[in-house]
Amino acid sequence: MNIYETREGVRLAMIKGKKSHWNRWGPFLSERAWGTVREDYSADGTAWSYFPHDHARSRTYRWNEDGLAGICDRHQYLCFALALWNGRDPFLKERLFGLTGPEGNHGEDVKEYYSYLDSTPTHSYMKYLYKYPQAAYPYDQLLEENRLRTKLDDEYELVDTGIFDQGRYFDVVVEYAKADDEDLLIRIHVSNRGPESAEIHVIPTLWFRNTWRWGYDTRRPTIVLRTNGRQRNDRVSTLIATHWYLGEYALYCSDADDVLFTENESNSERLWGIPSSTPYVKDAFHQYLVKGRREAVNPAGVGTKAAVCYTRTINRGETATIDLRLASTRRANPLQAPFADFGSLLSERHKEADDFYDVVLPKKLSKDAVLVARQAFAGMLWSKQYYHYVVSDWLEGDPGNSVPPQERWHGRNHDWKHLFTRDVISMPDKWEFPWFASWDLGFHCVALAQVDPHFAKGQILLMMREWYMHPNGQVPAYEWDFNGVNPPVLALAARAVFEIDRQHTGVADYAFVERVFQKMLLNFTWWVNRKDAFGKNIFQGGFLGMDNIGAFDRDNLPPGYLLGQADGTSWMAAFAKSMLSTALLLAKRNPIYEDLASKFWEHYVYIANSMNNRKDPKNTLWDEKDGFFYDHLISQRHDPFPVRARTMVGFVPMFGATTVPADTFDRYPDFQRRREWFIKHRPDLMDCIEPMIVPGANNSLILGLVRPDQLRRMLAYMLDEEEFLSQYGVRAVSRYHKDHPLILNLAGQEYRLDYEPGESRTNLFGGNSNWRGPIWIPMNFLILMALKQYHLYYGDAFQVECPTGSGKMMNLDQVAEELSRRLTNIFLPQQDGTRPVFGSCSLFNSDPHWRDLIPFHEYFHGDTGRGCGASHQTGWTGLIAQILMGLDEGFMPDSHSKPKN
Repeated sequence: MNIYETREGVRLAMIKGKKSHWNRWGPFLSERAWGTVREDYSADGTAWSYFPHDHARSRTYRWNEDGLAGICDRHQYLCFALALWNGRDPFLKERLFGLTGPEGNHGEDVKEYYSYLDSTPTHSYMKYLYKYPQAAYPYDQLLEENRLRTKLDDEYELVDTGIFDQGRYFDVVVEYAKADDEDLLIRIHVSNRGPESAEIHVIPTLWFRNTWRWGYDTRRPTIVLRTNGRQRNDRVSTLIATHWYLGEYALYCSDADDVLFTENESNSERLWGIPSSTPYVKDAFHQYLVKGRREAVNPAGVGTKAAVCYTRTINRGETATIDLRLASTRRANPLQAPFADFGSLLSERHKEADDFYDVVLPKKLSKDAVLVARQAFAGMLWSKQYYHYVVSDWLEGDPGNSVPPQERWHGRNHDWKHLFTRDVISMPDKWEFPWFASWDLGFHCVALAQVDPHFAKGQILLMMREWYMHPNGQVPAYEWDFNGVNPPVLALAARAVFEIDRQHTGVADYAFVERVFQKMLLNFTWWVNRKDAFGKNIFQGGFLGMDNIGAFDRDNLPPGYLLGQADGTSWMAAFAKSMLSTALLLAKRNPIYEDLASKFWEHYVYIANSMNNRKDPKNTLWDEKDGFFYDHLISQRHDPFPVRARTMVGFVPMFGATTVPADTFDRYPDFQRRREWFIKHRPDLMDCIEPMIVPGANNSLILGLVRPDQLRRMLAYMLDEEEFLSQYGVRAVSRYHKDHPLILNLAGQEYRLDYEPGESRTNLFGGNSNWRGPIWIPMNFLILMALKQYHLYYGDAFQVECPTGSGKMMNLDQVAEELSRRLTNIFLPQQDGTRPVFGSCSLFNSDPHWRDLIPFHEYFHGDTGRGCGASHQTGWTGLIAQILMGLDEGFMPDSHSKPKN
């Protein structure tokens, strides 16, 4: 049985065939829209301070909206989210709070506890949990304590304040279920975990994104309370939301205490001391409930923002339930009995979600592994976000509004005027990273393809559309700097998605890979023209996504130096390898692609020769003495010399490997003829690689940058527990540097690399992420795939010690399995019942209301497995679901496994 044979799979097929729109509504609302580049209209690009959290409740957003446990339509015209008030907070809890980049001692940091518990890919069923303290939220305490802490100190977390002691908080659970593509059931459970009864105000809020203020379209939607022809049951209040594009929606509210109305307009008087355009402004519900200002809301019962008020006193251990229903009236007039089938529909969608994941997840998985994988998928699906950014409009400003500072025309993203985005995109994290990052997205799509191949394919293609990709072929990196250079992983991701899709459907989507291939030709050319400074196939890319992994900022080198990067060059070899493999795949249907396969075969060999030359020690990034690949510093004053940093950079050359059956090239006579000619006439280049000549143990051929003698030496480092191998995966920097820091003196400046297994202790790249020792799931994932490729060629006879020095010999497939086990150890309960991801926090590890809520952090402590950095970066950390499910040969991109069709 495959996913398309489930009820949820039928809905996915309807979306793919454009027969229905089950993807019209979803969790596309950001967790944070303040402090983003899009909302920054400052002269100096200080996004965090230009639009701070304190403004968010009062100031209209220009580009998108945010909310707590929120949903919206895919154009984000109409939004729904929760607001909460415990009677003690200084303002309503409408969005998640956190420290800005400058405020946190390790950069931006959300200071809330919330979990994405479940979601199907069409969002026919979703579940979200927010833990809301009963005491006043300690905003000032968190700010002040973190202000006092340095890079060397731990972060001061919300749980450290003691606010959750004795269970004095509410578990607020929101369930969404779709009756159809425009009919959403909403159930809110509020459970009192404290020792005594407590009061809470639950304020579900419906509002329109402000599209009328900016001078392009002045049509204003409305929300009103339906008073004529109300249902016989007067305990149901109905709001009617009317929009020029969406049509009419009704929000049915059971047992509401009050309904309030205002406008989604800025409170200019509070923010800037000038009169507001209307007396009814964005923060009116805060003014009404918290400040007691009755005049703040519109007594006429109309607006562009409405709130439904519920005040509940909940006894200890008990739960209050609130039901609402948001439905289009396009197909029928407002429902007369909106809650008659409510419970049965909710249960039905929940069961369909269970049935769907019963097919997705292998039967071999333990109950705990299923829990982790399912929450990983839930986090990825909840992290879809409507992303809106038109750079030309952002630079020029809006008609009738203030003209942005002229400095912007020479500042951030000024040369990306073509970029025009208003799409639903998979985000790394909707609070700490509420913007797309192209290399993150490649990893997202590999995992998402297991549950929604059509969406995964669409996301990869989106990054290559002409309103994203630069005319010069560059792929936009991320919002803070579209010019940033990320590793070129989209071609690799596309092949993985192709294989997963083929497994699910039995159909090979050649059109998809051909579209990707054509655009990646442009991107490959951009790399060759822009990032090979000497024209010698040694590439520079700067930090390449691995922020502070070097002794110095690889985007801003010491004066007079260039850097020949082992990772940049290896990424390009891997890119060429993926293009070669894809060209051969396409040549099955069109022999013309054999010409391009030859081109990428030769380019791969040239790159390999430049970085891994056996005969010329000046023309290699391999250090024979150490048995490792290093970056090389280049200057006009002396020969290139290695930067002897034992880091993940040295393992990237492994990623440029592909294994195919020995008879593969018999099917491509033109390519085979050119390949043989090249091998015969350029023997000087052939000894730099494993060149697909001699069949291996499994009657296969391998193309690889790393020769077997090099692979053994590299793995001796990787599998050494005193170096790279942790109980929880492969570290980004060797533990060797803990006692032997790398110190360089260049241009009169000292540069240093230490082993830092947790949060960054330096300000390099803002200090909000760290590649100097922690474990990163995406790089470990690529190591696993590389080991699988090498095992396909070398077979069981190629064995190494694992761990190094243990005397225990393993083949490379067994090594991959051992690394997979260590990675999953981060999340799964250990013998003492604790999950390493939680660190030493006893509340998280032991309390039944916390211990099964899995956070998917940005990275993990290299010695303990504790989660570090962004706490909900399910994006690429969601790959743990794929690792739990296994990396069998059929999944492997570039392996040329036989299709099912």
